Parts: sequence; structure tokens; C-alpha cells
Amino acid sequence: MADEIRQTRQVNSDGTASVRTTEVADKSNHAVGASSIASRIVWFIAGLISILLVFRFAFILLGANTANSFANFIYSASHPFASPFFGLFDYKQVYGESKFEVSTLVAIIVYLLIAYGIAKLLTIAQPRQD
Repeated sequence: MADEIRQTRQVNSDGTASVRTTEVADKSNHAVGASSIASRIVWFIAGLISILLVFRFAFILLGANTANSFANFIYSASHPFASPFFGLFDYKQVYGESKFEVSTLVAIIVYLLIAYGIAKLLTIAQPRQD
């Protein structure tokens, strides 16, 4: 399907006029589709990780009980993403007590910054739409 239809009027050598219709496809939209989809996938994954970490932060802040299956799931699923940041601050892993876990907040920020960088790299060749 054409993105634009152009009509040009031509005057022939014998003095008669003719109209020429051409269909012009915008090729720039087709070339950036894959990078845009990849960027959306990166943001989706970063969003899932961030949601897990936000739940973890809220549950630890409120002292959620590990005997609860949902709280235990959140702690277990988010632990691999939060654990690289435990050494930044004095961290003692105690569940069930109210604690302000700064390392989880740092993890959320770092993962979002990484996602932003990857998404920008994937879409760096796209023309800006102002």
C-alpha cells in the first residue's frame, strides 16, 4: 500500500496534456520497524524486573511475612536481580522485619538506566519524529 500518491501533469510535444499518477512508498518506516520492536521488548523486560523490585522494596519496607506464598514468590523472584547490589551498603538479609532496603532502590535505577541505554542504541539510526 502506498503512503503517498502523487499526480503530475505533463504537456506533450504535440500540445496535449496528460496526467501521470505515481504511488510513493515511505521506505523509512519499514527500515526502523525491527529496531523499534526490539526497543519495546527491552523496555518490557526492564518493566517486569522493575515491578518485581518495587514489590520487593515495598514488602521489605512493610515487613511482609515470608510464610505468605505471594511474598515468598516476590522475594525469590526478585533476589537474583537485587543480589548484585547487596554489597553496596551494609546488608543483612532479614525477611519479616520492616527495613528500608536502599540496595533495591539502586537496583531499580540501574536496571532502568541500562534499559534506556540499550533502547537508545537499538533506535539510534531512526529518524526523529518532531
